[in-house]
Amino acid sequence: MANTELNSGNPRVDIEYRRKKSAEEMRHQVVTFALMIFLTLVAFAAVAAKGFTGWFIVPFILLLAVVQVIFQLYYFMHMKHKGHEAPSLFLYSGALVGFITVLAFVTIIWW
Repeated sequence: MANTELNSGNPRVDIEYRRKKSAEEMRHQVVTFALMIFLTLVAFAAVAAKGFTGWFIVPFILLLAVVQVIFQLYYFMHMKHKGHEAPSLFLYSGALVGFITVLAFVTIIWW
């Protein structure tokens, strides 16, 4: 079904189009991987630095973790592609339920 719209009737054009899209996708994945490695090094550097307190480091590392999860979902798990609406719905619903559960338990314990 999805390949019918990519089929132009000319095999040479189809192969060139697929190669171009594959090369572009691979470039995005390599750049994203490099950014994730950089963010990991930044997190290690923040912990290793002596001038930062725990009140800065913990939220900063959590922010970097959220950015890396977004990279994982959209580039490595291909959630940016069409046709992944149902898995996205279930994934985000589960994340919302998990966040609400953690928030509920944290508020019960702390307040």
